[in-house]
Amino acid sequence: MKLNCIIIDDEPLARKGMKEYVQDVDFLNLLGEFENPVKAMDLLGSGQVQLLLLDIQMPKITGIDLLKSLPHPPQVILTTAYPQYALDSYELNVLDYLLKPISFDRFLKAVMKAKAHFEGSPLLAGEMPDDHFFVKTDNKHVRVAYDEVCFVEALQNYVAIHLNTGKLLTYLTLSSVEKQLPARSFIKVHKSFIVNVGKISAIEGNEVCIGTHRIPISRQLKDEVMQKVVESKLLKR
Repeated sequence: MKLNCIIIDDEPLARKGMKEYVQDVDFLNLLGEFENPVKAMDLLGSGQVQLLLLDIQMPKITGIDLLKSLPHPPQVILTTAYPQYALDSYELNVLDYLLKPISFDRFLKAVMKAKAHFEGSPLLAGEMPDDHFFVKTDNKHVRVAYDEVCFVEALQNYVAIHLNTGKLLTYLTLSSVEKQLPARSFIKVHKSFIVNVGKISAIEGNEVCIGTHRIPISRQLKDEVMQKVVESKLLKR
């Protein structure tokens, strides 16, 4: 299901950033972008718009005043640098209230609410399925499912996320990735490596085997790795 959305914001850079976010989400379809609400009135009145990404402080008419003037407004996500309008937004029953600068993760949570609304999903406000994360690579945000990750490798200023189908390079630290990964499924085996426990085919000496890869285990972490990976599952006579 595609959600038809429009962007109304008087700041060109804000519109550009929001447009890039919209294009990175496969269930959003951008019908148009406008520098002020007046120019968007025809499209808003057509019934095609399902989701409105709306700035508040704009010339001629504010986003709040626009909402009050619409007899049948679409679902609305407010985007603003001014937190003092939050109370007004709740009274207008907007879907979400995003404070600039807006991170992609925060934007995604907001539009997931819109998707859940139109699909009749029981997904609660602000919740997302805990089965994936996003990384920025090659100027785009890529969705990565936890169960696709074989291991993560530190490479100086970058990390390589090795997947079932290839690898992604992203400008992150290994520790920041480790915080995101669920501890029940991933373990750090070396200062430069985190592995998916479910992808381990063998432990041989001081190495973990995942497919054709042999990943070192540090002496300091060997006991922890053996206990978590092997001991609870080891068949004994």
